[in-house]
Amino acid sequence: MNKKTQVKKYILTDFITASIIWVLFNIIRYGQVAAYEGFTSLQSFLFSYQVMKGQILIPFLWLALYYFSGYYNKPIGKSRLGEFFSTFVIVIIGVVFIFFAIVLNDLPRSFEIYYELFFSLLLLQFFLTYIPRLVITQQGIAKIKRREWSQHLLLIGTGKKAQKTAEDLYNLGYTIAGFVSENGTDQAAIEIDRDLLLGTVEQLPDIMISNRVDELVIVVEKPDNEEYLAILYSLYRYKRPIMVLADNSNILNKVHIKTIQGIPLVDVTDNNFSSAEKNIKLFMDKLFSLLALILLSPLFLGMALRVKKSSKGPVFFKQERIGYMGKPFTIYKFRTMYTDAEENGPLLSVENDPRITPYGAVMRKYRLDELPQFWNVLKGDMSLVGPRPERKHFIDQIVKKAPYYYLLHNVRPGITSLGMVKYGYAADVEQMIERLKFDMIYYENMSLELDLTILVYTVKTVLTGKGI
Repeated sequence: MNKKTQVKKYILTDFITASIIWVLFNIIRYGQVAAYEGFTSLQSFLFSYQVMKGQILIPFLWLALYYFSGYYNKPIGKSRLGEFFSTFVIVIIGVVFIFFAIVLNDLPRSFEIYYELFFSLLLLQFFLTYIPRLVITQQGIAKIKRREWSQHLLLIGTGKKAQKTAEDLYNLGYTIAGFVSENGTDQAAIEIDRDLLLGTVEQLPDIMISNRVDELVIVVEKPDNEEYLAILYSLYRYKRPIMVLADNSNILNKVHIKTIQGIPLVDVTDNNFSSAEKNIKLFMDKLFSLLALILLSPLFLGMALRVKKSSKGPVFFKQERIGYMGKPFTIYKFRTMYTDAEENGPLLSVENDPRITPYGAVMRKYRLDELPQFWNVLKGDMSLVGPRPERKHFIDQIVKKAPYYYLLHNVRPGITSLGMVKYGYAADVEQMIERLKFDMIYYENMSLELDLTILVYTVKTVLTGKGI
């Protein structure tokens, strides 16, 4: 399964069709308005400055709209009906914009011609965009049914529900990697093909290494709450989507239900951040970070000189943190501690920490030491807003008491976070777990509006030196 290749197919056809549509629309447009604007031939109109400028820019405008709509985020397994409506909505938005920005400048012989032009562009743009997309999507669906692009599912459960769910998913083109017993001692409860039984929940670490698993599906028979949560928490570490059959046997709520052709599955690792919001957030992160690095460069230079003057050592502090999808990256800060601060091993800072330099205390109070992380955001390691990244040393301690911490790796870590503005710095693992409550609230309720709110309170912290 090559998602990048599939995305390139959609982008290429969208670009080509947008270019063709603009030519066809201008042929229609010529017959309605060109004679009243001094053009004597179709060729002179099509090669005029305004039309040619549109011929170059309009296809890129459409690609930008499709990108920000989130259309290219999930190229595999698209719904034909969903694709129809998503294409129609974004085409209406784009056509309205182009109509008011370009077409209204024309001088037709009558007002009614505007209606003809609008609906001509709308119909051309929709049908000539949707039909090639449908062909590509249909080819993808066929490959899924032939299992060329099949997702490999590991089912947790061995009873009748697991057997029925596996049969339904298999008929939809999924590959069943195997089953894992939630209770290895209860042999009488096993209803599935024993050749597909890979082991028990306790053996999952080895099973995940030796088998291809794209998603995990929990389909246990009648677990109690404690057993159910214990199984669920044990799966977070594998950083795979975790689906649960939505019925009355589980206690989960406030989760997103992903119906797969009549099979109601609850994605307990997902949040409510839409694909469009993800793309807008990523674009704004990079744009704002680039501007910040340029505009704040005099401040960076002044702070760098102060850090160098305050104590011996490098200007910047570099450290490995765990980021998006659990991948390590190097985080950058202005150094706030003496160079031998962790000669005895990793330690969290505390109030009146003697390891912090006098100027470092000032920077930490106003969060100025975090400013170099705009470079991390520009590189794609981080976001402006998101859960703060931690070191593996402390993550290993956190997940022993709060295994759901692994969910935070599904989003990019941030320069600032709800936990930082509501709680502040943590002095030990227990306080990190307390702060984690705010990060989980953020994760479950992610939105651009919430990001903006956190940024406003972060500015307040920078200006006053106090959290909220």
